[in-house]
Amino acid sequence: MNKSDLIDALAASSGESKAAAGRVLEAFLETVAAQLVQGESVTLVGFGSFSVSKRAAREGRNPRSGETIKIKASKVAKFSPGAGLKSALNPD
Repeated sequence: MNKSDLIDALAASSGESKAAAGRVLEAFLETVAAQLVQGESVTLVGFGSFSVSKRAAREGRNPRSGETIKIKASKVAKFSPGAGLKSALNPD
């Protein structure tokens, strides 16, 4: 499912127009991204949590030449599924 498909599904399940569903999705994505940029996490109980994780600087290898390169430290977005999502995926 891509973004357009998600907007279609949101519009169908909510009874809103595709334009309104698109605006809501964009607002959600912008809000989550803004919180992550500020170093905050976003928790949706039962669904999961978006958070920021730090990766330390490390050495790697250029796959083409085999040369050792230095990879800078960075921050990455991380998603951890909640109990509700886990149980929906694994209905044992």
